[in-house]
Amino acid sequence: MSDTEIRPDAVAEDGAAPTPDVSLVVALYNEEATLEEVYRGSVEALESTGRPFELIFVDDGSRDGSWALLERLRVADGRVRAVRFKRNFGQHPAMHAGLSRARGDVVVTMDADLQNAPEDLPRLIAAVEAGSEVASGRRTGREDTWGRTLPSRLINRMLRGFTKVEISDFGCAFNAYRRSAIQPVLGSIGKQKFTKALVLSAGASVTEVELAHRARRDASRYSPFRLVRLALHVLAGFWPQPIQWAGVLIGITACTLAVTAAVWSTVTWAVRGNFPGLLYLAALVLGVLGIQGFIMALVGEYLGRIQRDVEGRPLYTVERELG
Repeated sequence: MSDTEIRPDAVAEDGAAPTPDVSLVVALYNEEATLEEVYRGSVEALESTGRPFELIFVDDGSRDGSWALLERLRVADGRVRAVRFKRNFGQHPAMHAGLSRARGDVVVTMDADLQNAPEDLPRLIAAVEAGSEVASGRRTGREDTWGRTLPSRLINRMLRGFTKVEISDFGCAFNAYRRSAIQPVLGSIGKQKFTKALVLSAGASVTEVELAHRARRDASRYSPFRLVRLALHVLAGFWPQPIQWAGVLIGITACTLAVTAAVWSTVTWAVRGNFPGLLYLAALVLGVLGIQGFIMALVGEYLGRIQRDVEGRPLYTVERELG
């Protein structure tokens, strides 16, 4: 990175980084191929706002050259701060690490995969400065496969119902926040996987900003299995009484099937003189077992959370920190 130079506004006169108005938090994992482009595009966009800023990169245990690149960026630009985890803890703990270190009044979150354009940073910042506590990114012309967009629509619908906030894209990680809106829920960020939904559920005002969206340069890390787990996480995290509702569903379903089987068996017996009892008994048992399987998955999510809280395990551990 020999062409990276120290910018004249990168440090204050006393050698320390100036107090920023804007903090950009970027979570990354094995993003060496796009990281420098993210840095350059973000710096150019943020400098156009005329406000002092900082860039906080959180390396979620990358195994490529991402951290070495961040070290070089820090040497070249005093506005760069970096945190490295001891291992891969996940995107949302990484986001917590960045948000808890942000000093700006406006905090922007962004991924390092370049699916969102850094050129849109001034638009998000302007939306917050215009009075909203949250500027929610809304991906237009989304370039993802149906295997990702379909589950995303389902999860968005669930979150709209649970949070009572009518925005269209809860899954977009490119958002801007007033730091004062983040503080009340900072303790839950990282444990919950939807930072924006957490902030909005606490009552923060929001405006949506349309953003350009690009296809990933590499394969998505969200498999269908991970998306199913994400849906369960939404249920456990934002639905206050799922077990009660599931119990009602079991009761209604079981009673409906029982009445239907009883009526059908009576009619069949009367007309044909032969009741296919085993077949309908099997259907009844399978239906109940299917619902119980879903409940077990939901209970498993709760038990996992209880275990983490009881054990008091850290959300993440930091290996190194720059800035």
